[in-house]
Amino acid sequence: MLSANSAERAQSYNEVVVAFDAEPICLQSLFSKQPLEQLNAGATLFFEGDQAKHLFELVEGVLRIFKIMADGRRVITGFLYPGDLVGVSLRNHYLYSAEAVTPARLRRFSRRAFEDTVGSSPELRPLLLARLCDEMAAAQDQMVLLSCKNAEERLCSFLLQQLQRKREQDRSCSVVDLPMTRLDIADYLGLTIETVSRTMTRLTNKGIVGPAGRHSIRILKARMLAHLAGEGDECDDRYSPVISLDDARRRH
Repeated sequence: MLSANSAERAQSYNEVVVAFDAEPICLQSLFSKQPLEQLNAGATLFFEGDQAKHLFELVEGVLRIFKIMADGRRVITGFLYPGDLVGVSLRNHYLYSAEAVTPARLRRFSRRAFEDTVGSSPELRPLLLARLCDEMAAAQDQMVLLSCKNAEERLCSFLLQQLQRKREQDRSCSVVDLPMTRLDIADYLGLTIETVSRTMTRLTNKGIVGPAGRHSIRILKARMLAHLAGEGDECDDRYSPVISLDDARRRH
């Protein structure tokens, strides 16, 4: 009978063999042979401080990653989308908590197998470094957002970020879904939910956005949105994306 450590080593070995058999050319290829797992909306994938035994590839759905402050406040540090890897850190414990915003499907890969495979692959090592650099750049952008921008600039930056992410997938697409609630947006932008609502109303009154159904807004002036976000004229007004918003949850 195998001990727990022996069983874990055997599982890691098998995952490495599977990974090499797949001849991965990208980090996501390491997960391709792993079974899909379902995570219900609101369920926790892992908590900050848990032992980081696995990494995950998000296949469907949206996750929020966050930290809980000493006074109980929640700080959302990012949202993850299909294709993102979750838990890519070189620490023994997770640095944040991860929850499902929507029903999600993921693939799991052991951290030990991941490190062994990437460490022995000259093709994958630079890809991992590039991903870590991207995470650092995103963290720096978030620091600028929270430290240097006012409420209107923060919200406009967030809407612009979602618009640009969607246009990377399909530039002709005019619909952008935001399954997170306004409370989620507030906790991500370092604002209160009331401030998010008031700022959204001001953008509507200025003609930057407009109503487009019960849970959606239409961006009417994308260039102005970029200007208000402090991003200059990086966007134009040729497209009028619709951004869906869930009902806001009030703070208690």
